[in-house]
Amino acid sequence: MQVLLALAVVGPLVGAVAALLPAPPGLKGRDPDQAVLRHGVTVTGAILVITLLLAAGFDRDHASTMQATTDIGWIPALDVRVHLGIDGISLPLVVLTALLTFLCALYSYFKMPAGPSPKAFVALILVLESGTLATFAVLDLLLFFLAFEMVLIPMYFLIARWGGEGKQAAASKFVLYTLLGSVVMLLGLLLVGLDAGTFDMVALATDNGRGLSTSVQVIAVLAIGIGLAVKTPMWPLHSWLPDAHTAAPTVGSVLLAGVMLKMGTYGFVRVLLPIAPDGMHTFAPYLAALAVAGIVYGSLACLALARPGAKGDLKRLIAYSSVGHMGFVLLGIATMTPTGVNGALFANIAHGLITGLLFFLVGAVKDRHGTADLDTLAGATGAALYGRAPRLGALLAFAAVASLGLPGLAGFWGEMLTLFGAFDPAEGLSRPAFLTFMAIGAFGTLLTAAYMLVVVRRVCMGEPPARTSNATGLGAGTRPESAEAAGTTQAAVAAGTAVATRTADTAAATDTASTTEIADVRPYEFATWTPLVALTVLAGLWPAVLLGLSDPAVQKLLAGGKS
Repeated sequence: MQVLLALAVVGPLVGAVAALLPAPPGLKGRDPDQAVLRHGVTVTGAILVITLLLAAGFDRDHASTMQATTDIGWIPALDVRVHLGIDGISLPLVVLTALLTFLCALYSYFKMPAGPSPKAFVALILVLESGTLATFAVLDLLLFFLAFEMVLIPMYFLIARWGGEGKQAAASKFVLYTLLGSVVMLLGLLLVGLDAGTFDMVALATDNGRGLSTSVQVIAVLAIGIGLAVKTPMWPLHSWLPDAHTAAPTVGSVLLAGVMLKMGTYGFVRVLLPIAPDGMHTFAPYLAALAVAGIVYGSLACLALARPGAKGDLKRLIAYSSVGHMGFVLLGIATMTPTGVNGALFANIAHGLITGLLFFLVGAVKDRHGTADLDTLAGATGAALYGRAPRLGALLAFAAVASLGLPGLAGFWGEMLTLFGAFDPAEGLSRPAFLTFMAIGAFGTLLTAAYMLVVVRRVCMGEPPARTSNATGLGAGTRPESAEAAGTTQAAVAAGTAVATRTADTAAATDTASTTEIADVRPYEFATWTPLVALTVLAGLWPAVLLGLSDPAVQKLLAGGKS
């Protein structure tokens, strides 16, 4: 188990170096680009197998205990150690990271985004995977910071080199926001480590803040919390996210939403809750207030983008939906109760599965239509995706209803548990305030359902075309593309002019072009998306798979290291 966890963290780095080296003659094949993409699939697949072996060997009866631990001295003067380990909180995130990275590598093998050499692309994906896995596995504050920052450069280049319109500005904004937040976070981590005399996260969690004064805890939570809130992202520090998602390639958006956002919320649970409980208690009401503000703000932004005539980008809409969904995660953490924190961790995993699937699907829609603009997509005649690509439309509708929290799917349990946690927050927190937050969060679920259903109606169903009568002399097959075209045609027919015939022919030709069939789900897309669909259903029907892992670890974490 020790070796497996170390391989999971280090293996992608070795694979990244190998991807940049010239391929051996026997492995080059006829297409060197495909060979390096195949290398990416192989390495990420091996890492996924390793994490599945870790999960299979994990002792669920002792989920609160750190397992597969490695503890080696690194900088003795500061007591900084290479300390790795996983428990019931980090294991699901490790497996989720390995799964999404493998699926992105598989998708890219068949649908490589336009940009420079695949060698750099594969290497960046693998470095990103290593940094993310390290973030969830390290148990030293300074190593946590290094891993936390390790993912910034790969994601910057993925957006800036393989992204779409506005990629340079979006990538720069992403790095600027996260780096500024990280500088403040580093100061907070140094304050905790130097004041406590150790950077070991297990020792600090066991001490449960007893070695830190209340003032130190308050300053530490403020400083570290800012860095984590930027990465989450929490309103109002979220403005980098919509631009990054809109410009990023499909796999970049999947990894950004499915994996990287979880690093921020994981830091709140792993670092701040157990190490600075008094500081968290001070800021919990403010964190909850910002969380529910993000829930409502994200939902209203999505509604604005979804309305006809808004020229809303579908990727941008899903990015704003992430602000709302991560608001539920932060609300659960702010309750400082086992119910709320378990809900937050469950919502983390559910968001990774569902939003990862959504970005895959929106990327496929954009590839087929050449745009993700909602007005353009909704303007297609016929039955839109349901009629032109029924499997793709059905999958998009499935992901949408999963995202809005339909009971029986993964999105339901996390939101429900966070609201239950807000109903009865930790001792010392204002219950009336948290009941208000709960009510606002519940209202946010209604807004989420509203914009998701609008998206399904406009993209999957489309607008029913107007049909003209056979008595007009135009023939039963004539279907003007819009109400205005229909009115024009009918007026021309009534006038009985020759223009009517030409209008009818033009409308029919336009209709034929606009109803041209598009490709439905391709085999490689089916292989990529099926695991996410299956896990969304499994987590929704059997939530104990995740809650059975996280609950003992959360109970111990909130109790100051005591099971």
